[in-house]
Amino acid sequence: MSANAEKLHPKPPRKIKHYFTAIILVVLLWRSAVLTDSSIGELISGLPNMLDLLKEMFPPNWGYFDNIIDAMLETIRMALVGTTFGAILAVPVALLCASNITQSRWLHYPVRMVLNLIRTIPDLLLASIFVAIFGLGALPGIFALTVFSLGLIAKLTYESLETIEQGPLEAMTSVGANKTQRIMFGVIPQVQAHFMSYVLYAFEINVRAAAVLGLVGAGGIGHYYEVTLGFLEYDKTCTIILFTLAVVLIIDYVSTKLREKLI
Repeated sequence: MSANAEKLHPKPPRKIKHYFTAIILVVLLWRSAVLTDSSIGELISGLPNMLDLLKEMFPPNWGYFDNIIDAMLETIRMALVGTTFGAILAVPVALLCASNITQSRWLHYPVRMVLNLIRTIPDLLLASIFVAIFGLGALPGIFALTVFSLGLIAKLTYESLETIEQGPLEAMTSVGANKTQRIMFGVIPQVQAHFMSYVLYAFEINVRAAAVLGLVGAGGIGHYYEVTLGFLEYDKTCTIILFTLAVVLIIDYVSTKLREKLI
């Protein structure tokens, strides 16, 4: 009877495991601080400078607001176009990456490697590369956000594809459906809600990313960040930050409500 009770009520893990994990985390944190030449003393000594900067930022220069409306609209358009193009390109890439859709390992493994390579490149670096190719303006930012969205949406989508129910696909195969028909009527209906959720999520991220791409010449509101910071006009920078924050919060709220209805 006692043996059965022990099986039904397993012993909790030993506390030594938690202590060992905490020690490893502390050692890693300490070693990282040493290698990066950071310390709590430097943080404390720099606090007065941080407070001085905040004093220079407030109150915001609301008269500068009219100068940045068009740039913010351009930022939103960049994020919208880049997300749309990335989502369109992500569909075939995700289908090629999913092992239950593309059976050949010689096909889906190389595509996954390329996708992982795309995802390792930061959006600012992508923007810098496209600025060097196409010049200054919104076009390099759109290309950078397209590639970034492709990597993000394709990764999330192919993981969802690999968890779909196989029953509908097997039933369609038994009645003679070809691969295109199986994808159109057996795969897409199962993942379309998740796909739209991923697209909205990517759009949220791209709005934030597009706001700083202008620092490397890729257009949008980031150009005004660079200008105001370069001339030490921190009150204008504060206006840009607050405006960007308000736009991001609104987009996040709307996107969250849409995702709740989709899933």
